Amino acid sequence: MTAAENVCYTLINVPMDSEPPSEISLKTDLEKGDVKSKTEALKKVIIMILNGEKLPALLMTIIRFVLPLQDHTIKKLLLVFWEIVPKTTPDGRLLQEMILVCDAYRKDLQHPNEFIRGSTLRFLCKLKEPELLEPLMPAIRACLEHRHSYVRRNAVLAIYTIYRNFEHLIPDAPELIHDFLVNEKDASCKRNAFMMLIHADQDRALDYLSTCIDQVQTFGDILQLVIVELIYKVCHANPSERARFIRCIYNLLQSSSPAVKYEAAGTLVTLSSAPTAIKAAAQCYIDLIIKESDNNVKLIVLDRLVELKDHPTHERVLQDLVMDILRVLTTPDLEVRKKTLQLALDLVSSRNVEELVIVLKKEVIKTNNVTEHEDTDKYRQLLVRTLHSCSVRFPDMAANVIPVLMEFLSDNNEAAAADVLEFVREAIQRFDGLRPLIVEKMLEVFQSIKSVKIYRGALWILGEYCSTKSDIQSVMTEIRRSLGEIPIVETEIKRESGELKTEEEVTVGPAQKLVTEMGTYATQSALSSSRPSKKEEDRPPLRGFLLDGDFFVAASLATTLTKIALRYVALVQDKKKQNSFVAEAMLLMATVLHLGKSSLPKKPITDDDVDRISLCLKVLSECSPLMNDIFNKECRQSLSQMLSAKLEEEKLSQKKESEKRNVTVQADDPISFMQLTAKNEMTSKEDQFQLSLLAAMGTTQRKEAADPLASKLNKVTQLTGFSDPVYAEAYVHVNQYDIVLDVLVVNQTSDTLQNCTLELATLGDLKLVEKPSPLTLAPHDFANIKANVKVASTENGIIFGNIVYDVSGAASDRNCVVLSDIHIDIMDYIQPASCTDTEFRQMWAEFEWENKVTVNTNITDLNEYLQHILKSTNMKCLTPEKALSGYCGFMAANLYARSIFGEDALANVSVEKPINLGPEAPVTGHIRIRAKSQGMALSLGDKINLSQKKSCI
Repeated sequence: MTAAENVCYTLINVPMDSEPPSEISLKTDLEKGDVKSKTEALKKVIIMILNGEKLPALLMTIIRFVLPLQDHTIKKLLLVFWEIVPKTTPDGRLLQEMILVCDAYRKDLQHPNEFIRGSTLRFLCKLKEPELLEPLMPAIRACLEHRHSYVRRNAVLAIYTIYRNFEHLIPDAPELIHDFLVNEKDASCKRNAFMMLIHADQDRALDYLSTCIDQVQTFGDILQLVIVELIYKVCHANPSERARFIRCIYNLLQSSSPAVKYEAAGTLVTLSSAPTAIKAAAQCYIDLIIKESDNNVKLIVLDRLVELKDHPTHERVLQDLVMDILRVLTTPDLEVRKKTLQLALDLVSSRNVEELVIVLKKEVIKTNNVTEHEDTDKYRQLLVRTLHSCSVRFPDMAANVIPVLMEFLSDNNEAAAADVLEFVREAIQRFDGLRPLIVEKMLEVFQSIKSVKIYRGALWILGEYCSTKSDIQSVMTEIRRSLGEIPIVETEIKRESGELKTEEEVTVGPAQKLVTEMGTYATQSALSSSRPSKKEEDRPPLRGFLLDGDFFVAASLATTLTKIALRYVALVQDKKKQNSFVAEAMLLMATVLHLGKSSLPKKPITDDDVDRISLCLKVLSECSPLMNDIFNKECRQSLSQMLSAKLEEEKLSQKKESEKRNVTVQADDPISFMQLTAKNEMTSKEDQFQLSLLAAMGTTQRKEAADPLASKLNKVTQLTGFSDPVYAEAYVHVNQYDIVLDVLVVNQTSDTLQNCTLELATLGDLKLVEKPSPLTLAPHDFANIKANVKVASTENGIIFGNIVYDVSGAASDRNCVVLSDIHIDIMDYIQPASCTDTEFRQMWAEFEWENKVTVNTNITDLNEYLQHILKSTNMKCLTPEKALSGYCGFMAANLYARSIFGEDALANVSVEKPINLGPEAPVTGHIRIRAKSQGMALSLGDKINLSQKKSCI
């Protein structure tokens, strides 16, 4: 039986705490009880039979006292009872009593109530005994003409199931159903009938479709879906039929049902690779994304568009639809927007880049007017990065983009402003013609920058790229304005005290001695005690940063002043002006240095920043040609080299991507003509409908590796020993968010084991969905028990438990066999992922759980060890290959992965090769893992510890 046919019809909840009733009490209830008692007794009988009890003595009681009742609940329960009760004798012949049951169901098939008729027909689909079905065939046929559609559609299903299992009982079923289909008006009945013809007699289904192909658009959506499936299967098996049906698929793209449109578009893409067909299918997908409100649907359909784009011949068609794809950006969901922007960026070309940039600029401006929201900031970042990529690939666009984006340097969101700054830095270096424009815009927004990090970057850009005398003077003016009145220390003291006192008079005031709660002395300066708090909003930005104790920006300011002063000296010949400009720069540095050494800032200046400012002062006092070259030439060369390396890396990754996508055909490959292909060769193609059904059921057929260890046997865990009375082993099937344990239980004794129950418990973020039902095992018999476990997060989980059972006829207590633990591997949930360096650093700072793993391995090569760790942990190395190439005795690399639950895992590998221990010495060092949750960090650490050493084969 195929996976698709092995269907569970009924789920019955069994209360575990109830005592199993005796057969005598059940018999009494079934014979003499009222309807309610009989209903309860019948439920208990069903549960006992499901648990393995046979109860043959109750069969005749039920036939005599329960079967004639007209109560609907009892009739429903009887359908379940007759489905599960043993209907044959040990030698395989049908029980005599079943003839009476058969007669009762013949009467139910003629019952005036349509519900009883319909439910009886559904029950007949589950019967596997032709002797029972044969007398009922005339009554089943008669149900096809019943007035109610519920009866007719179940009659079609019954006929289809009987024809599939026992064709001799109704050999004319296809003809009968075809005639029924022609005259039927109800959509659900037509759908069932058509579905039967597809599987039972495809030619008749095609004949019917040919007669009504023009009316397909007027059919109900459930019938249209089946028609799409038929067309796909027919064209899949016989490509010459394509021309006959492709027009019908085109028409179904206009269906009112989203499901039909989706299936029709998918079918059209598989049937035809003509540009018109691809364009129609892509347009249909885009309409679906825009009209559907569910974000999951949007993401699924976007994935289909991405698949289309990955096909080299379809990419050009999609490039013409970029503007339509961008309509999806109206969706507020960030994940959908992210995927849409990535798709648009992949499809951008010189033909559509201008329109794309116009739309993205409008979107960026829109984000400025929207009320602040976490996703708005992230969306703005996405837009900035997309525009950045467009401008790098198409330099002509940069001039249009930069003025709009530079407005966002003053944005409150530092991440978005940092992306803009990175873009501006790259643009000003690469595009010489844009430098005057960028410098001009930078000077405009300079005063309004709120973030110290962005301010520092802006200072560097201005210092590096101001090349004219007027620009240099403008920068100096902006810096003076941003610093405010100087000297800073004196003016600040005057402002705070409100009196005209010199700094010395204030700072040398008597110090107060205070006693803390612990009884120790603490000294507080008079300056800080007498200083009243003032509003700081009126302070210029740079002054505010310095008073907050952020002196790294002061070091950046010193470098900028040095660069522009040296450049000014080279541009202006007048010695007096030269000296005046250099002196002003030195004065600014000196006043900042003085401020850092005073007690005014919240944090004192660091020694590194003092050294940097002092160095800049020395450089300006000496003005040597060597320092001039270092400050004004080599800094820019370093940036140029970094950007070139980055561009080269991007080109390399794009090349790899395109190599993956390009379909390479060898010159001597045979050409296959579809018209000349034999039918048996066509079957090698995968059937999309079957694949999607298997995927939905979680039984996707993965390609097993040639290595036997990678097969299913590798996932079988032995739970008990071979000498235990009950032997058990489990196959662990991991299917994303749940784990299915298929446990084989073998009775190794000569006794019958009753109430054999698998009791499981979990440790970690695992949850048992339901308790497995008890079984009765005959001597040396075996059975399979399935248990479902839900997984909530990426954490090493353990499933443990035991098997308890009673020995039939023994007076002893229950027996128990303890099972071995089943360890759930974290690697089933971790997937490689990538992120930018900035995001990595941000997450590294935010994540609070760290696990430090000491390297203990027998691998002697650094690169080999890194590759081994990547393979063992499913992580991706973010450090570029160029940075890892070469050999210097040590290595540092950043790794990143995401779990299917959206959890991030970061790792930093720092390893070295101890040269003093000889060439065969193993790698040493440590790996630091950071994650948001403790479980993730610990689990990943355990995995690395277990797999560090390379196994010798």
